[in-house]
Amino acid sequence: MNNSHKGTVVITGTSTGLGRVTALLLAKQGYRVFAGVRTEKDAHSLKQAASGNLTPIIMDITKAEEIKSATELVLLAIGDEGLFALINNAVVAVDGPLECIPIDDIRWNFEVNVIGQIAVTQAFLPMIRQAKGRIINISAICGRLALPYRSLLSASKFAIEAITDSLRMELSSSGIEVISILPGGIVTPEQADKVEVSYQETLANMSPETKAIYGKNYKIYMQGAVEDNRSTGLPPEKVANTILEALEAQKPKRQYFVTQSSWELRLYALYKRLVPHQYFYDNLYKDMQKGMGFD
Repeated sequence: MNNSHKGTVVITGTSTGLGRVTALLLAKQGYRVFAGVRTEKDAHSLKQAASGNLTPIIMDITKAEEIKSATELVLLAIGDEGLFALINNAVVAVDGPLECIPIDDIRWNFEVNVIGQIAVTQAFLPMIRQAKGRIINISAICGRLALPYRSLLSASKFAIEAITDSLRMELSSSGIEVISILPGGIVTPEQADKVEVSYQETLANMSPETKAIYGKNYKIYMQGAVEDNRSTGLPPEKVANTILEALEAQKPKRQYFVTQSSWELRLYALYKRLVPHQYFYDNLYKDMQKGMGFD
C-alpha cells in the first residue's frame, strides 16, 4: 500500500446525501477516494468541496460502458496497489402501494439497487482481491424489516443482505471482508422535495377506487418519510462515521446498524426472532395503526 495515504476507496452515488458526506470524510481522513457521480456538474461541486485526495469519476452504475471506463481509470491510477475498499452506496427509492407502481419503475428500482451493485462489484473485484480489501454495501433497516409503501426498497435491500452474506462466504478464501451498513432514515434535505413531489404524483395518478383503499395511509407514511429527510432522521455524518469505523476496524462486524435508538431496534430484532413471522408483522401493522393513524 502506498504510504502516502491509508488506501484507495471507490464509492458510488456521491452527488448528494450520504455518499457525498462519506466521500468528503474519507478524503479528509487520508484515504484516496474515487467518487462516482453521474454528471460533470456534480463532479465539479464535489471536487470543490474536497479537502483531501478525491477524484470524481463519471459512473452511472446502470451503464456498462461507464463502469468499464471507471474501472480502467482507477486501475491506471493505483497500479499494483490494489483497491482497499469498494463502497456500494448508489440507490433509488421507488415508493407507493405495489398495486399502483408501473412495471418499468419496478424494473428501474432493481436495475439500480441490485443489478447495478453486482455489476460494480464484479468490475472492481480483481483490484479488491489484490489488496485483500473490503466491500461495504449500504443497505437499510428495511433490508431486515419489510415496510408498507416501500416494498421495492425493502425487497432490494433484502436482496443486498442476501448478496452480502453470499459474497462473504465466497470471498473468505481471498481474504476479503464483506460488510453491510444498515441505517434508518437519513436527513437529506435535497431529497425531501423529490420524495414529496413523487408521492403527490402517485396519489394524483391513482384511480378513485385505489385512492379510497390506499390514499390516507400512503400519505401519512410518506409525510413521515419526508420529515425524516428534512429534519428528524439520522445525520448523514453519523452514518459516514460508521462507514469509517467499518473501514478501519481490524476485525469489522458483519453488520453495522445505525439508528436513532439502537436499543429499540435490538428489541424489535429479538422480538422478530422469537415470535412467528406473520404474528410479528400483524403486530407491527397494529403499532402503525395506533402510532400513525393508519386505517
